[in-house]
Amino acid sequence: MAQRLVARRANATLLPVPCCTRGVNQFIVPAAVSLYHQPRTRSFKSTATSNGVVSNTMQKLGDTLAENFGGAFTKLGSRQFKLDDCPDLTGKVGVVTGGSQGIGFGVAYTLLKHNISKLYIISVNEEVFQGAKTVIADELGQDKADRMFWMKCDLSDWRRVKEVAEIIKRTNDRLDILVNNSGRGIMSAELTSYGVDRHMAVNHMGHVVLTSHLLPLMQKTAEQGSIVRISNQSSNLHEAAPKDTEFASLDEINQDVGPNGQYGRSKLAGILYSRYFNRKVTQNGHPNVLMNATHPGFVSTKQSRQDILEPYPLGGYAMKYGIEPIKKDQFEGAVPTVFCATTIEDSGQYICPPCIPEEGSEMSQDDELADRLMELTRDIIADKTRMDSVDRGCPMDDTFVH
Repeated sequence: MAQRLVARRANATLLPVPCCTRGVNQFIVPAAVSLYHQPRTRSFKSTATSNGVVSNTMQKLGDTLAENFGGAFTKLGSRQFKLDDCPDLTGKVGVVTGGSQGIGFGVAYTLLKHNISKLYIISVNEEVFQGAKTVIADELGQDKADRMFWMKCDLSDWRRVKEVAEIIKRTNDRLDILVNNSGRGIMSAELTSYGVDRHMAVNHMGHVVLTSHLLPLMQKTAEQGSIVRISNQSSNLHEAAPKDTEFASLDEINQDVGPNGQYGRSKLAGILYSRYFNRKVTQNGHPNVLMNATHPGFVSTKQSRQDILEPYPLGGYAMKYGIEPIKKDQFEGAVPTVFCATTIEDSGQYICPPCIPEEGSEMSQDDELADRLMELTRDIIADKTRMDSVDRGCPMDDTFVH
């Protein structure tokens, strides 16, 4: 209980995600849930018994409730994983973006509790980080708090992202865990200083730059016999991405398609990236370097209590107040990410709480779309940072994009 109270005090950053259960749709921002009137399709065999269709339907319903809501609902999933199931992480080094609040804090807390030797927190606010570090010291001990290292970085600033990655590479001989967690929630369209949609620039492209530059160190770690795991924070709202999404040009991704569309498109990118990485890296000579995407469920965070009011001044109150009693807390929201960061042995999966593989939308399974996404990602980052390429090197590294 103490952990949950602390987590709710830390101004959380990660995302609310719509549920696909009919009975609760009336309480949620309609635009954010209209796509979710059917339970997700499983990517593994049903646990249905002789009751056939009825048993199968009930299990799907149980999985849907477990994926999206907290408390007793989490026990209904056909597959189970608890934060206490996290293995001992002695000797390992990790990186968590947005790790000082919200779901990221839940992940960081768990990794430290399970003895990770060094943990880098990448975020923009030092005061929030210091608050998180104080909580860790109070609850887990000063030794665990001293294992945290803060790196100031806005993921929309790709030059700074590269600098942070290079510092981590220079000061460590291994990297076992990378959690690409930080992100922009359901908010209105906005361009970064590079002239790129902020949702895509932060949620996807900033993490691509970070991962690309850290990849050589992760590959080295894997070659020494360890399994290296990368987790991308996605969402079931990836199904809100426009149906005509092609990732064909900068003009396309800069088009304002509404708060849910902007957010959903960037979360679609997180799943496509994971599956692209699986084909191009994991299955192409680096079997011990794994990347997966996750859906956290409805989580009580700053994004679901505060940020949602920016695009939906009235409707957002349904998300802020209407389903607050059944939302997951930050620790419950961290469960699938911790599973993917410490335990999973597959790559290219889309994992929903607690640890249930899902197929995702048809677009999220489209390899050609993933190829176009990553080609566009490389082209945009290279173009926008070209002035740096002569003196300091372009922040986009071709290590795994081609």
